[in-house]
Amino acid sequence: MSFALSKIFWTLTAPGNLLLLFLLVGLFATGGFRARRSLRCARAAALGFLIVAVLPVGAWSMRALEQRFPAPAALPDHVDGIIVLGGSVDQVATAETGQPEVNAAAERLMVIPELARRYPDARIVFSGGSGELRDPDEKEAPVARAALEEMGMDIGRVTFEGQSRNTWENALFSRDLMRPQPGQTWLLVTSAFHMPRSMGIFRHVGWPVIAYPVDIRAPRTLLYRPDFDLLRGLELLSQSVHEYVGLVAYRLLGRTDSLFPGPDLPATGGPGPGAATKTP
Repeated sequence: MSFALSKIFWTLTAPGNLLLLFLLVGLFATGGFRARRSLRCARAAALGFLIVAVLPVGAWSMRALEQRFPAPAALPDHVDGIIVLGGSVDQVATAETGQPEVNAAAERLMVIPELARRYPDARIVFSGGSGELRDPDEKEAPVARAALEEMGMDIGRVTFEGQSRNTWENALFSRDLMRPQPGQTWLLVTSAFHMPRSMGIFRHVGWPVIAYPVDIRAPRTLLYRPDFDLLRGLELLSQSVHEYVGLVAYRLLGRTDSLFPGPDLPATGGPGPGAATKTP
């Protein structure tokens, strides 16, 4: 139920959708006091679109997330395992075209062969089911498998977890599959903006990992450069706000131990590796 509610809530509260709703109210509400109020809504929506298009508000919002866990200055010599979170493929488009289709987060997938070569003895798990309400049977894991095969990857090295629907389930289901042991070293690969919430969840379930962020969306050059690109501004703002909402929701649900997990915040009180945990 919480999965479906989260999807519906985000559809109603995404920044672009809210601005569009204000604009529609302004265009179609008429008559007396209602007309004056509708005009204010239309003006507010137009101003909102202008701010997002011209000022780097989306980039600043995204940058705060992406810089929370910087890329490690040096990777360990030995790694026992690598966890790669889904969100890098378009399984619905793949079902239509018959070939692996990736999205803007494709770097999550593309980095697997490189890390596999660097750590030939490391276990690897790709965790991605379906986060879609309308197409729950189209899973990410089979698409990732096909894409990695096309890249020449030895698929025998990769465990594919294809039932998870969100980051919380990524952590739980991957832990149950891989059974990490105390003292092992694991890398966690996901988009940089997604890393704070992901690290918070993995800490909470008792799986210490090293952040390996990829897929930077807001490079430094975007932060101080006014532009006129509504599409990019809305995309960055929507993605970052979605992540902030997720951080708050997961903290309220008890799925993380802090509101904004950072590299200086250790794991506290979560279940140990392999412990049975029920989804709240």
